[in-house]
Amino acid sequence: MVRVGDPAPEFTATGSDGRVFALGERRGRVVVVYFFPKAFTPGCTSETKSFRDNYDELRGLGADVVGVSCDDVQTQCRFADKHGVKFPLIGDPDRAISRAYGVLWPIVPLDKRVTVVVDEDGLVAAVFRHEFQVSKHLDDVMHFLKKRRES
Repeated sequence: MVRVGDPAPEFTATGSDGRVFALGERRGRVVVVYFFPKAFTPGCTSETKSFRDNYDELRGLGADVVGVSCDDVQTQCRFADKHGVKFPLIGDPDRAISRAYGVLWPIVPLDKRVTVVVDEDGLVAAVFRHEFQVSKHLDDVMHFLKKRRES
């Protein structure tokens, strides 16, 4: 798994909004990349809704948000549409992004629930992992971004 201080692995993919999302084009902004196991499952729906409901505040703290799972792009589009998600959700069916970040489960071909905060220079600034405490991801990200802003 990526660690704080590592260069964040670059990736480019089509998002649920139909646009190409390229991490490298986000330099100068913080990017919150949250990995989730599977669209439409209860925990992943709850986590995505929490990022959705706090998206404006995250943007106000200078962060972009992108969600990634091993689902295909069409599933991500349906998931985003159903829940009114304003930020891109990325389908990673070949698991290339997930492998690069080291977030795949070893036996089951799904993502672990991991959130990575990438700083303005493209370095990993924080990594949060809470498999069952889904709400902790948003809480940790908000706390991290607010504390960082105070520094």
